[in-house]
Amino acid sequence: MMKISQIIKELDLELISGEKGLDNETNGVYSGDLLSVVMASAKEKQIWLTVQTHINIVAIASLIDISAILIVEGMEVEEDTIEKSNELGIPIIRTNKTTYEISIELYKLGIN
Repeated sequence: MMKISQIIKELDLELISGEKGLDNETNGVYSGDLLSVVMASAKEKQIWLTVQTHINIVAIASLIDISAILIVEGMEVEEDTIEKSNELGIPIIRTNKTTYEISIELYKLGIN
């Protein structure tokens, strides 16, 4: 397991919100953009990779107990999403890399 704060540092990711959750630990990665599929397939303590940025991502992350949401391809995060993330302590982090590129980097860190 690795803490979200460690992953941010190792991969030079941008923390957008949810600072209270930086000590969350992760045991894997889930990638998906269709919210109903994420709800059915993602597992607790995973990092969720997505291009989605609306407030519903935080609700789903909370429901599943996702460790952090990693926004790929530099997508802009909506203000109400940021506010909800801060309220619930679910980190939203961002990279300009594609899902594929950041998945490889996470794998190299031992998160798979």
